Amino acid sequence: MLARSYVLAAELATKQHSDAAWVAADRALAAAHRSGIPVAVGEASRQLAIAMRRSGRSTAAVHLLTKEADDLDATRDHTGAVRTTLLLTGAYSAATGQDRSTALALLEEAGRHPAVLGLFTVEATRTQVDAYRLSVLNALGTPDEAVTVADRLEVDRMPTAERRARARTDVARMWNAFGDGKQTFAALRQVEAEAPQEVRRPALRALTAGLLYGPTRIEGVHEFAARTGALAA
Repeated sequence: MLARSYVLAAELATKQHSDAAWVAADRALAAAHRSGIPVAVGEASRQLAIAMRRSGRSTAAVHLLTKEADDLDATRDHTGAVRTTLLLTGAYSAATGQDRSTALALLEEAGRHPAVLGLFTVEATRTQVDAYRLSVLNALGTPDEAVTVADRLEVDRMPTAERRARARTDVARMWNAFGDGKQTFAALRQVEAEAPQEVRRPALRALTAGLLYGPTRIEGVHEFAARTGALAA
């Protein structure tokens, strides 16, 4: 419970771009190691790696995640599922560092394991693998490869509003990379429907501001920007 509490604190700090994410994730990992529970260790490792990635240390984040993954038994349901989540986060971390070969290799390995429910934040399912594949392809700057993934992504099968909102955020980013403002806005509206607080995050306010001040007039964007705080972004 202590590890889970620190994980939650780290997630909140990450969404707010706060350096407190480092402290919370480090304490989460310490508590998780004391518990000896693989699920706790895996999720805390993910949060620490995310903090590392956001500070520009993508390679170090991948190293941490793959090291933790190697210590887990892939043949057992829950440890195998935790390993899958570590590989998925590692794939995205590699992609943010523009290491395409590592990112795709980790995605491929993650996709080999069966679905297991009941983890902390990320479920080890085929749907989550597709969601991460979409994130990875966006990060690599290849949105054209992401369209087929977005088309088959079963967002409604994701168990939490936070994960559904994240997936729809990546759909918005994909369309934005194509310069399709209307599709981008439609995806942002879906994010708002899933979790209104998500569209108030700095990154999404900036995306909304780009639509507001862009060359294409999109009906409803001004009102959306006003209620999500993007007018001042």
